Amino acid sequence: MKKITFLLAAMLFITTVKTNAQVSKTDCEIKYNLFSGDYKSKKYDDAYTNWIFLLDNCKDLSVNIYKLGANLAEDVRKDPVLAKRVYEQRLEVFPNSNPAKVHSDYASYLYKNKLADDNTIFTILEKAYKIDPTKLGVKNLYIYFQGITDRNKDTNPQLVFDTYDNVLENINLKLEGYAKKLVQLRKDSANLDKRGLRNLKAYKSNSKSLGTVEVGLDKMISEIATCERLVPLYQRDFEANKTDAVWLKRAVSRMFNKGCQTDPLFEKLVRAYAEASPSPEAYSFLANVLEDNGDSAGANDMREKSFSLETDPLKKAKYKLKFAQAAKDRGQFSKARSLAREAIKFNPNFGRAYLFIATLYQSSVNNCGENLFEKRMVYVAALNMAQRASSVDPSISSRARKYISIYRQNVPSQKDIFNATATPGGKFTIKCWIGETVRIPNK
Repeated sequence: MKKITFLLAAMLFITTVKTNAQVSKTDCEIKYNLFSGDYKSKKYDDAYTNWIFLLDNCKDLSVNIYKLGANLAEDVRKDPVLAKRVYEQRLEVFPNSNPAKVHSDYASYLYKNKLADDNTIFTILEKAYKIDPTKLGVKNLYIYFQGITDRNKDTNPQLVFDTYDNVLENINLKLEGYAKKLVQLRKDSANLDKRGLRNLKAYKSNSKSLGTVEVGLDKMISEIATCERLVPLYQRDFEANKTDAVWLKRAVSRMFNKGCQTDPLFEKLVRAYAEASPSPEAYSFLANVLEDNGDSAGANDMREKSFSLETDPLKKAKYKLKFAQAAKDRGQFSKARSLAREAIKFNPNFGRAYLFIATLYQSSVNNCGENLFEKRMVYVAALNMAQRASSVDPSISSRARKYISIYRQNVPSQKDIFNATATPGGKFTIKCWIGETVRIPNK
C-alpha cells in the first residue's frame, strides 16, 4: 500500500511539472494581459485568478506581477501568507530589480502587521542598507539605526558612530536635493502647473519626514556620543587613521557638534584633516581653530580660501552657519548673527540659520531688557525667527515647533503691555546688540 501511495505521489509530481513545463510564453502573456487589464479596471477578483496562475507558472515573465500583486495580497486580500510569498518570490526571481527598496518595503509590511520579531525585521533592513541605504524608507532608517545602537552601543560604539554618519550623510544628500528643487520651485511659484504644485507638496513632505528622522537619530546618538567617550576613542584610533580623510572628517564633525573643541585633540584632528583633504570643509574647520588660538587674520584668510574653493551656494551657507556657531561659542553674538544672515543670502530657505538667530535672541533675554516687558519683547523677536525657520524649511519644522511653543509662552501678556503703557500692535525696538524692531502683540 505504501509503495502504491508513493508511486501515485511521484506520478502526480511528474504530472504537475509537466503541466507547468507545457505552459507556453504565449499562454503566460495572455494571462498577464488579462490580469493587468482587470487590475487596472479594479476587477480585483477576476485579476486574482490570473495573478495566481502567473505566480505559479510564469513567475519570471514580468516584475509587475509582484509590483501589482503586492497590493492585491496586502490591501485587497489582506493575506499575510500570500504577501510574504510575493516579496520572497520577487527577490528570488528578480534579485536585481531594486532589491534594497523591496527589502525595505518587506520589512515595513512585516513591522506594520506584527508578522515578525525585531531581529527578523532588523536582518531584512540590514540587507537593504548594505545594498543601498538611500532606498530605505524614512521610518526604516530610524528602525535600522535603533537596532545598530541597541546591539553595539556598549561593545562597539565606533560602529554606531560610523552607521550614524552614513545614515546622516544619505539624509543630508536627500535634503540638499530637495532644498535645491524647492528653491527653484519657489522662484517659479506664480507659474506652477499641477505637476509643479504636486512636486512642491511632495518635496516639502519628504523634507519634513527626513528632518524628523534626523532629530530622532541625533537624540539616540547624543546618549553615547559624549566628549568623555569621543576623546579617548579618537585618541586611541588617531594614529591608524591620521591620513584617512573620511575618518578625520567624521571625527572632527562629531567633536565640533558635541562642543568638544576645547580639547587639544580637536585641533590635532582638524589639522590632520586639512592635510589629508585640502577641501573647503576642512579649511572651514581650520578657520575656527585659528580664531580660537587668537589668529583672527589667519582665520579670515582661511575662510576666504574655503569660500573661494566652494561653488555650491547651499554648502557655502552651511560653512557660514558653522562660523556663526563658533562666534556664538566665543560670546560674539552680533558677529554670529551677521554670519547667519550671510548664510541666508546663500540659501534663502536655510531654516537652521533662522533658528540659530532665534536662539541667539533667546540667550540675550536678560541682557537686552531692563524690565519684564522689554525682556519678553526679546521673545517676540525670537518667535518671529523660529516661525520664519519653520515656514521656509520643512526639514526642521518639527524642531522649530518646540522653540515656537516656548517663545510663544513667553511673549508679553496684555497685562505686561498695559503696565508698560505700550500700544498693542505698535512697534518696539529691542535694546542692546539686537536692535531689531518688532510688533507688540495685540492679543
